[in-house]
Formats: sequence, structure tokens, C-alpha cells
Amino acid sequence: MYVSNNLSLVEQHRQHADSISERTAQFLASGGAVAQVPSMSGNPVPPKRTNKVDPETILKRRKPDITAAERKALRKLAEAL
Repeated sequence: MYVSNNLSLVEQHRQHADSISERTAQFLASGGAVAQVPSMSGNPVPPKRTNKVDPETILKRRKPDITAAERKALRKLAEAL
């Protein structure tokens, strides 16, 4: 059995719980029936991914390193200075 440490919270919700109990009793008294159905099993299916790519969210890619030929040309330019 669980005893709440926060009795003021329990008392706060008692009026709401009593109201639900009253309405349930009225429903059953007027001929209503409560059906016991199996609970949902498993996890909900996640939404499908779209193929649309927002241009503002595309990651900025790292520039590729310079090639050996470009590095050789830069060395020649540096030596010429």
C-alpha cells in the first residue's frame, strides 16, 4: 500500500476524484456499461522520415585538403618570393 507524503496534494484532487466517481455512478445507473478492453502493446510506430532536405539545415562540409600538385605549386610560389 502506498501512502503519499504530500497529503495536501491528495486533498487538492479529492474534489475532482469525487466528481469523477459521481459521474461514473450516474452513467452506470442510466444503463451504461464499462467494457474491459486489452491494453495497447508495444511501442507506437514513429513517423516516417521524409526525403525533403531543408537547405538551411544542411551541414557545412569541411573543405578537402589541398592536393600534392597544389602543395607543390604553393611551394614554388613561396620560393619565388
